[in-house]
Amino acid sequence: MSIDRTEQNRGTDRPKIPGDFPAAPLTLEGYSVLHQMFRVQRRELRMLDAAKRSTALKDASQLFGEMARREDGETALFSALGHKGDLMIVHFRRSFEELGHAELAVAGLALSDYLEPATSYLSVIEIGLYEATVALYRRLVENGVGPRSPQWKSEIDSEIARQREKISPRLFPKIPARPYLCFYPMDKKREGADNWYRLPIEDRQRLMHEHGMVGRRFAGEVTQIISGSIGFDDWEWGVDLFADDPLVFKRLVYEMRFDEASSSYAKFGPFYLGIRLEAAELGKLFSI
Repeated sequence: MSIDRTEQNRGTDRPKIPGDFPAAPLTLEGYSVLHQMFRVQRRELRMLDAAKRSTALKDASQLFGEMARREDGETALFSALGHKGDLMIVHFRRSFEELGHAELAVAGLALSDYLEPATSYLSVIEIGLYEATVALYRRLVENGVGPRSPQWKSEIDSEIARQREKISPRLFPKIPARPYLCFYPMDKKREGADNWYRLPIEDRQRLMHEHGMVGRRFAGEVTQIISGSIGFDDWEWGVDLFADDPLVFKRLVYEMRFDEASSSYAKFGPFYLGIRLEAAELGKLFSI
């Protein structure tokens, strides 16, 4: 019984984080990300002279091949399934300016005359530091350090630097080479009692920890990349899931919907499913 009481009291022994502390967790940001979805205008493409069509495809394949071989943020192509689009292009770059260059390069292709934009999504790879933030804030409370004081700023900067060094590869990853991609945007609810942003940071940290434990059950089967889009696009986060078997997307998303962070506080946008398409295979998508 003493062990049980110790476990029950462990949380109450920790200092409570005051309300004047920042509500948002610390985050680390990496590559800027742009998803572009297009529909192929097949009727117009059929009317194009065969030689011009061949040249347009050759030039596009060359550009996308060069983008795929970039060492510091590359581009990947996916053949999209369903009515939402035919071609999904995913760009990872160091900055929004570089994303702009990539977008203009695609628009400058002769082939782009036969690509109708369906939608797009702009975001930045983000790692939320809930665990580290709560631990740091509790330590600052114990040491009597108030928010936004010089010592506070020093402690925050040190923690950010330490975390960045620790997980830098996750901020600037290669686009996983797995053949299937599931992409979807999502929000946290702000509806009545189900308002994520009114929860204390300790509660949000606990819920995100439990949410993450579900995801870890699929380690090795799925590569997940989360990107933040608050202030950049219509949803708050974008989720990219890469796998060798598309059925794992169904199992993972379904199982995650039962944990509290999702069941009570998550809103999901449209889902996009793509199959990896090498630049040299681009002609397969435009076969008429």
